[in-house]
Amino acid sequence: MNNNDILRRLRYTFDFSDSKMMEIFDLAGHPATRAEISDWLKKDDNPAQQRLEDKQLAIFLNGWITDKRGKKDGPLPKPEEKLNNNIIFRKIKIALNLKDDEIIGILDLAEFRISKHEISAFFRKPGQSQYRPCQNQVMRNFLHGLQIVYRDEELGIRN
Repeated sequence: MNNNDILRRLRYTFDFSDSKMMEIFDLAGHPATRAEISDWLKKDDNPAQQRLEDKQLAIFLNGWITDKRGKKDGPLPKPEEKLNNNIIFRKIKIALNLKDDEIIGILDLAEFRISKHEISAFFRKPGQSQYRPCQNQVMRNFLHGLQIVYRDEELGIRN
């Protein structure tokens, strides 16, 4: 999955307006213009689409965490220069204050089965022996499950 696709899916799932997205970037201390956001959200086949860099997605996710959980004392979190699915997954988990059982339920809604041990392996430090990289298939199904929970009226649990 690419960063633009992840941003598009989060925007759709949580019904973020352009103004809300600009506010989220601002909360992380890195303002984004409406034009930049529009270019990042364009479909992959649109030649005007601009690639969303890892650092920009990290800024958005950090701002979203601040928006959902409140500002912490001290300096703003420094955005990562390189992201992977594990880091993105962790940041979404933190923003939504999800527990492992809730993540399993979200993935079940997307008809993707995974154990609690497999979930916890995604959130371990990369050097640890039980660490496992989060594959695109898991991320895609997790984002689809979030859409079912937060966006789809008939199955939504948390609206």
